[in-house]
Amino acid sequence: MFLPTTPDEMRQLNWTQCDVILVTGDAYIDSPFIGVAVVGRMLEKQGYKVGIIGQPDINTEDIMRLGEPRLYWGVSGGSIDSMVSNYTATKKFRNSDDYTPGGKNDKRPDRATLVYTNLIRKHFKNTVPIVLGGIEASLRRVTHYDYWSNRLRKPILFDAKADYLIYGMGEIAIKEFSAALRDGNSPLDIRGVCYIAKEPKYEYIQLPSHQECLDNKEKYIDLFDAFYQNNDPISANGLCQAVDSRFLIQNPPCDYLDEKEMDEVASLPHTRELHPYHRPQGKVKCLETIKFSIQTHHGCWGECNFCAIGVHQGRTIRTRSESSILNEAKEFTSYKDFKGIISDVGGPTANMYGYECGKKLKKGTCEDMRCVDYDRLCKVMHVDHSRHLKLLKDIRQIPDVKKAFVASGIRYDVITSDKKHGYEYLKELVNHHISGQMKVAPEHTSDRVLKLMGKPGKQSLVDFKKLYDRLNKEAGKNQFLTYYLIAAHPGCEEKDMHELKNFTTNELKMNPEQAQVFTPTPSTYSAVMYYTELDPITRKKIFVEKDTKRKEKQKEIVIKKDFYKNKKFDNFNG
Repeated sequence: MFLPTTPDEMRQLNWTQCDVILVTGDAYIDSPFIGVAVVGRMLEKQGYKVGIIGQPDINTEDIMRLGEPRLYWGVSGGSIDSMVSNYTATKKFRNSDDYTPGGKNDKRPDRATLVYTNLIRKHFKNTVPIVLGGIEASLRRVTHYDYWSNRLRKPILFDAKADYLIYGMGEIAIKEFSAALRDGNSPLDIRGVCYIAKEPKYEYIQLPSHQECLDNKEKYIDLFDAFYQNNDPISANGLCQAVDSRFLIQNPPCDYLDEKEMDEVASLPHTRELHPYHRPQGKVKCLETIKFSIQTHHGCWGECNFCAIGVHQGRTIRTRSESSILNEAKEFTSYKDFKGIISDVGGPTANMYGYECGKKLKKGTCEDMRCVDYDRLCKVMHVDHSRHLKLLKDIRQIPDVKKAFVASGIRYDVITSDKKHGYEYLKELVNHHISGQMKVAPEHTSDRVLKLMGKPGKQSLVDFKKLYDRLNKEAGKNQFLTYYLIAAHPGCEEKDMHELKNFTTNELKMNPEQAQVFTPTPSTYSAVMYYTELDPITRKKIFVEKDTKRKEKQKEIVIKKDFYKNKKFDNFNG
């Protein structure tokens, strides 16, 4: 049974009012991969009456269909940042949306979080509190560079006219926040919450003001450094930033879920379907991959500079138990449309399941070093694929499961670093858990660009490919590697793309068929580089390509076959 999204459903439940109404830029898809659905189910389990409005029509009174909630509105832009969802890296409008019924991109407004908040304010005067959440709000909680307007924007609470923001995954914060409002208590001291205050909070770290960031790009780097380093629940301090005459207050992050709590969230009763309200408009494409996929953990310590996972989900792995994951896989077999194929068993980085740095678990993330940095994996991080390896073998033994793919990200450098189990783990993937091709993300091969990206050096890719090819040959399989590549990242010039092309031709023996132009998404170091044109570590000037045509040219250099048309390739893949 779905959470209600129509007045009729409320009447069937004998509800006269919801306690909480969640508004999202996605259609209402009741899946453990959809943040709003998970929040709704969590609150339902706590005894709250929760309604969901997916993709409200902004030109009508659709936002009023469930009335006004008793406690608060929860507003999210959706599973994907609305600006990333709506525009390509070269700012061309995207015609399709995998989270919209029928696939046509005509339901998610630009800056959806702002639009929905304003819509609520328009139709409900002096309403109950509005709380922002989801990745779009989470990554904009302090002064941030906005690529689409090419300027620094204020913390989103100042633009959205909302009352609070719950950042990150925020599972514990959401429970404590809801209980505080239910019991008539102030939520201002709850970890994981941001709000606007008239006075500064002096016990918190004082960030450079919004105006200082506008006036001085190095001040913006200072702000982002402090913001980035204070995301771990164990080691983080609260943050305070002056914005005009008021102050953004960010409480320290809420605690991470432990294994038992991860299992409890995973056991929530999702239908794994699109709500019938949306079905007349067509299917949602995302269900093709997420319906029968399993999320094994949260977090990633890879720290790619262009990725916001570390800031939103965190840099510490939180793992579900094997029994929880196996029970979910067994549950799939009860669905009439399950054909025996599990689309993915993984997380942000699949092969980080089941182990973490002991020092980090006790003291939080290190301030002066990363777990993995170019060609160095921290010696304290004892990589161990044995737990994920056994889990995959156990899933294969479940009756009626024909295949369980590992389709989410794999860190190949982490596999080659595991001297005990890396070989056996990759052999398991090659023999049983990939479908003709395995996706890896070297992104580039220029050492200078890779360092700015926070990616490993190219030698680890060469070593991995040799092992991968050998294992495929031993297994009698003809499976390929496909490569995610990025053009026009800060620091990347045309000569670097020629170097990348040479490497893919001569070392990888392939011609890339696709590459993506870099998008400076909020709350990433790469976006800081793009805006400031400075290396955030050395503060020295770096080249940043900002001309759209020249960005496209960088991409064409690596994918166009004419550059090396006399070369012979073993296979053609992207």
